[in-house]
Amino acid sequence: MLDYDEEAERYDTLRGGEPRAAAAAEAVLSLVPRRARRLLDVACGTGIVTRRLPASRPGLRVTGVDLSSSMALRAAARLPGAVVRADSRRLPFRDACFDAVVSVWLLHLLTDPADVRAVVAECARVLRPGGVYVTTVHKGLSHNVGSDIDAVLAGRPPSPVPDDPTTVAACAAGHGLAPAGEARFRGHGQGRSPRRTVDDLRRGWFVTLPPGHPLVEEFAARLSALPDQDRPRPDPVFTLRAFRKAA
Repeated sequence: MLDYDEEAERYDTLRGGEPRAAAAAEAVLSLVPRRARRLLDVACGTGIVTRRLPASRPGLRVTGVDLSSSMALRAAARLPGAVVRADSRRLPFRDACFDAVVSVWLLHLLTDPADVRAVVAECARVLRPGGVYVTTVHKGLSHNVGSDIDAVLAGRPPSPVPDDPTTVAACAAGHGLAPAGEARFRGHGQGRSPRRTVDDLRRGWFVTLPPGHPLVEEFAARLSALPDQDRPRPDPVFTLRAFRKAA
């Protein structure tokens, strides 16, 4: 897994910057009820998406939380006084204090199923009755756009899918959260090129091919043989699922 303290400095640049953030924020808000006044963004990262939420929805008060100190510092610069460094499995907030809770690009990072259950449980705990939890699901599949790069990567060891929609829905149901909608958004600027994919491969982007794995250079060689080394293939399209807490 990537070291997100090290990743913080280049995180936004490598992941579509403001266009992707704008698309994500718009999709999130399409699932957040207009009456919501307090929103918690769990694993808010650099805050590039988080800051857009109150800017696009007057009257919405947003709090961000992230475990990485470097990410939290960057988010705090964008949202002064509204960011907390904390573990998403043990949120430092009282029960039922938010109208909406969001966790974008988080659950796919949790390789232990117990951690997925813990995060969903915490998000449900701090959510008010009638409130909505919004999260991305099956992020890994979003990156499979049917390209020649995907054809090469199809041969790598299979990755776990902690954010499988069925798994997430079951965890949500166990904490009184019922399905409440779905939205999709484009990951602007995240279309892979062969050269960039080789760089990602060597720095540990792919969970089942960590740096030093004997297959890393084999896949790197196959990717380096593809045409148009710097041409991005199509952007991924991410899926959000919303769940409402019983009133």
